Amino acid sequence: MFSTRKSVERIVQAYKNEIRRQISKTTSVTNSDAMAPRLDQAMQDEAIPKKLLNLQKYHRFLSTLNSQQLPLAAQGLAVSKDQSREFMAVFPDIVRDLTETGKHYDVPEASKWLAKLLQYNVPNGKKNRGLATVLAYKMLEKKENLTPENIHLANIMGWCIEMFHTHQLLLNDIMEGREMRRGAPCWYTRADVGLGGINDAILVQAAMHSTLKRNFSDKPYYKNVLEMFNEMLLKSSIGHYLEKSLARTERPDLTQFTMDKYVAISKYRTAYYTFQMPVSLALLMSGVDDPETHRQAKTILLEMGQFFQIQDDFLNCFGEPSATGKEGTDIQDGKCTWLAVVAMQRANAAQKQVLLDHYGSAKPEDVAVIKSLYEELQLPHTYSVYEEATYDLLRTQIQQVTRGLPHDLFFKILDNIFRRNIV
Repeated sequence: MFSTRKSVERIVQAYKNEIRRQISKTTSVTNSDAMAPRLDQAMQDEAIPKKLLNLQKYHRFLSTLNSQQLPLAAQGLAVSKDQSREFMAVFPDIVRDLTETGKHYDVPEASKWLAKLLQYNVPNGKKNRGLATVLAYKMLEKKENLTPENIHLANIMGWCIEMFHTHQLLLNDIMEGREMRRGAPCWYTRADVGLGGINDAILVQAAMHSTLKRNFSDKPYYKNVLEMFNEMLLKSSIGHYLEKSLARTERPDLTQFTMDKYVAISKYRTAYYTFQMPVSLALLMSGVDDPETHRQAKTILLEMGQFFQIQDDFLNCFGEPSATGKEGTDIQDGKCTWLAVVAMQRANAAQKQVLLDHYGSAKPEDVAVIKSLYEELQLPHTYSVYEEATYDLLRTQIQQVTRGLPHDLFFKILDNIFRRNIV
């Protein structure tokens, strides 16, 4: 069995290497048959935005763009309304426990501020990570252990991940100078906050640890849960460092934009705590601490997380703001994105100079030049090929899981990532 597993892993690795080779391979003949528009897609609904008509002409039909519906993972995890209501109903109790009268009786204004901080920042996102924790727990736990008390604890654990995520966002918004988050002004831009938002991020993190201690300190998995949160904090901080190290000058050094660096950034900044963390915590809560089981889950989830970030990069550039809920600024911010990395791999000398001259500029005309170059380099087509191949690869990896992990759990997460579409 061991040799069979190693054989499968070698096959999967070879498949991944071939995908990367095809992506990085420079295409010198842009009008080749493989890149030719499909004439049968010319007749499109006039209601579809012109941008999508331009992108949907490629040989492979982008699943990210092929229906007039925002991607599931961009909307929020596809759970029932009852599950969503169940999750939301727990949050007020958490805030009450953290700020109840008498807990900090000598500084009541601090309790009021913490309540305001949590209510403004924590519950208003898509809550993918928290909902995924509850979903995974319900699918992993034995039926006889799915008591109302244990399900309530899974919801609390989900909110702890959401507080972890909020801590990251509060700091990230300050570092990036962002003005809007989830359709509202960023917390630190408020007149009564400013750079005090740094301390507020620490407050949220402290509230998270207080909630964990209150609810899980008597559980056998508590030590492993704390280690998981600490490990994810370290990995996320490393991810922020890696990203910022490429943006220390006024204009980014595009020669440093390599696929290895991009994969490291996406893994440390996104994949670990967005995909691995919810499922790993659910495994611990359901009594699974077998290293091999966690390893198999981690391998698949990190692959999903990497694709999720690549897809997010694509949507940031080519998505309609009215559908995605945010104005993409990766080009203006000079970020190391999948599109920028593949463009540098494929560009000839003249095209690289265009990237160097215009990438990282906030001028609308410079942004338009970069987007035009991306299309000239056929990056929407490259993305569509990568998307299809990655979907097939992940399905194969899920089917190879052998340690009692429910395949349906991973397929559900997979289907939330793929088929993310744009109105």
